[in-house]
Amino acid sequence: MNTPGNTPNRFAEGTFSPDPRPAPVPRMLAAQYGLELRLLLRNGEQLLLTMFIPITLLIGLTLLPLGSFGPDRAATFTPAIMALAVISTAFTGQAIAVAFDRRYGALKRLGATALPVWGIIAGKSLAVVTVVFLQSILLGAIGIGLGWRPAPAGLALGAVIIALGTAVFAALGLLLGGTLRAEIVLAVANLMWFVFAGVGALTVEGGTDGGIVPRAVAWIARLTPSGALTEALTRAMTLSVDWFGLAVLAIWGAAAGLCALRWFRFT
Repeated sequence: MNTPGNTPNRFAEGTFSPDPRPAPVPRMLAAQYGLELRLLLRNGEQLLLTMFIPITLLIGLTLLPLGSFGPDRAATFTPAIMALAVISTAFTGQAIAVAFDRRYGALKRLGATALPVWGIIAGKSLAVVTVVFLQSILLGAIGIGLGWRPAPAGLALGAVIIALGTAVFAALGLLLGGTLRAEIVLAVANLMWFVFAGVGALTVEGGTDGGIVPRAVAWIARLTPSGALTEALTRAMTLSVDWFGLAVLAIWGAAAGLCALRWFRFT
């Protein structure tokens, strides 16, 4: 007598339609990536943070005679604004999006699908990387239009640092968005954007001759992720590797990643 566990299948595969089964993982990942990218690009607040504010700051700071930043203001501000754009997308936007996904149960529902957890995170991360890539191209083109002339090798080195900075701030964003309530994350993420922008500006001002920020303060600012990213990216455009800044970014990224793995919640 056959038991339910060993009853042979009397029907050929494909006899019944539909035939539900999980899609291949690459197809699910591509669908998740496309969804996350569309959500990022359709969000007005995200576009304000990722595109409008960095572009406005780059044009304004380059053209307006504010401060003593030398004759080549475009070379000074383009890398700094690129770093700020990374923070806007990878940290602030990511933290807020994850927090509200948790609040409305979107992450919980995604977790119940056939898409593995790493696929959910990978889809979000790939969308962030794509937006950062588009930001960098757009800001770089505007900087070149304003007189910025980086060396090709500097651009390649800068791309590596932008990738590292994106990973670090994405980990920080996941940590913040995955642990606190959505309302708190909304306030803290926006507040931290201003803090990160201010700290990054300290390295720009402190690294120029005649700057009003003491070099000791600029060095302290470089211990933060935004200061380290801004300084490392600025030096990369002059074909110089800021090993101290890279080490600071690596430490922040490792710490944020471990904390996110420990305390991240899907609900």
